[in-house]
Amino acid sequence: MKRRSLVALAASTAVISALLLPAFAQAQGKTLKVVPHSNITILDPVWTTAFVTRNHGYMIYDTLFGTDLEGKVKPQMVDTYSASKDNKVWTFTLRDGLEFHDGKAVTSEDVVASLKRWASRDSFGGVMAKSVASYETPNAKTFVIKFNQPFGVMLEALGKPSSNVPFIMPARIAATPGSEQIKENIGSGPYKFVTAEYKPGEKLVYVKNDKYTPRSEAPNGTTGGKNVYLDRVEWIIIRDPQTQFNALIAGEVDIIEQPAFEQYASLKAAKDVQIVDAQPAGLQYIFRFNHLHAPFDNVKIRQAAMVAMGQEAFLKTQVGAPGMYKFCKSIFPCGTPYASDNAGIYTGMANPAKAKQMLAEAGYKGEPVVLMRPTDLASIAKLPLVAKQQLEAAGFKVDMQQSDWATLLARRAKKDAPDKGGWNAFMTAWTAGDIQNPLTMAMLNATGDKGWFGWQDDKVIEDLKVKFAQASTEAEKKKLAEQLQLRAIETASHVHLGQYNNPAALRSNISGLVPGGAQVYWNIKKN
Repeated sequence: MKRRSLVALAASTAVISALLLPAFAQAQGKTLKVVPHSNITILDPVWTTAFVTRNHGYMIYDTLFGTDLEGKVKPQMVDTYSASKDNKVWTFTLRDGLEFHDGKAVTSEDVVASLKRWASRDSFGGVMAKSVASYETPNAKTFVIKFNQPFGVMLEALGKPSSNVPFIMPARIAATPGSEQIKENIGSGPYKFVTAEYKPGEKLVYVKNDKYTPRSEAPNGTTGGKNVYLDRVEWIIIRDPQTQFNALIAGEVDIIEQPAFEQYASLKAAKDVQIVDAQPAGLQYIFRFNHLHAPFDNVKIRQAAMVAMGQEAFLKTQVGAPGMYKFCKSIFPCGTPYASDNAGIYTGMANPAKAKQMLAEAGYKGEPVVLMRPTDLASIAKLPLVAKQQLEAAGFKVDMQQSDWATLLARRAKKDAPDKGGWNAFMTAWTAGDIQNPLTMAMLNATGDKGWFGWQDDKVIEDLKVKFAQASTEAEKKKLAEQLQLRAIETASHVHLGQYNNPAALRSNISGLVPGGAQVYWNIKKN
């Protein structure tokens, strides 16, 4: 080829590159790549309380109300609403332009079906359902909820920001019993789920819902305008924390939801990386008992386990980083309205000698405690190792069984005996917004077989929750919350193991992450 031809070819290539590269960069800039805090195999945010599934829910579904960072409940899908003077009749009207991803309008029938299904699974929803006299749908945009008893916390129920969130689904999908998982992922939210590109254990894909009409208010928590500035969001499943870190540093991903605690020093020093806390009120670790099977069907043995564990070893081993954790005796997170140091037998300090004595008095027969441990969830993976050590120091026999988090979530739904594929205990974490009052706290769902995993059955707890919902003053609510705390500790519903923060790590060209108690992906820009 002649030199003149080569020069002409090079010039042509340069022109084409100049035209195509900006377009390619722009296309890349409209795709956000996120490493979620765990793998996700359950896509039904009503069936499970798993946060990764809740976050998936916020991508594709919308809510009737949201809750801002100050705890104020504000309309989302709802346009106007009113309550009777006695708080027994609540009337709501939906705003214009609400449409599901399949092109069908959102109606009051969809809302009622969704609320009924949510109430069959959620602790707060279950309390609400006990007082509901009827649901009425006078027209396609209006629904009315009538109560037998005054229900002054109606807005708090419908605006519940975290697991389980009362997401609105098409009525035909919401007709699925709460005990079964839904088969379709269709909402009316800011993103659409791309089912064809879903690869379990590898990738989830969401695309902008062009027909979504955001509210005009600024985003705040789970309230305000859900403006979408991205064409596509990809959740990339990377199980190894070091591989996550390397991908972020290299610019291969844009966000790590929950980095490993030991990585924060390096992340803060890294070029083009920023740390943003989307959950500024923090989280709380918990140890949950299975109340159905020995040995933890015996309250005295549960109490012994509570006394054996304490908080210090868990926080120092799992978190470790100074300033990122704190001790708290209250089951309601310290710094929230109903926190109280009046914790009965719970001191937050490990006392293996006392626990061993309590265990002997309770008649423990040496039954193995099947303790589930997730190997791929860095934020809690060390907790079961500490629990095993603390429990064995008190005389328990512990059988720690390891799996990935998705497998653990599936197993914890089984009520079978521990030696038949069931379990005795698992450990997890909750955001402060999930557990700041008795009605939002899943561990206080003490309705037996219909309750949260662990299936505590305690009428006293349930009756106190109803009284809390009907209380008309903050003083009454605080008194009842303290009574509920003492009852939860007396019955050892679970063990709370201290508070911590686990901020997200973002590339520096990412902006607009909304702090809200849940990880949400509207309002984000990629420059």
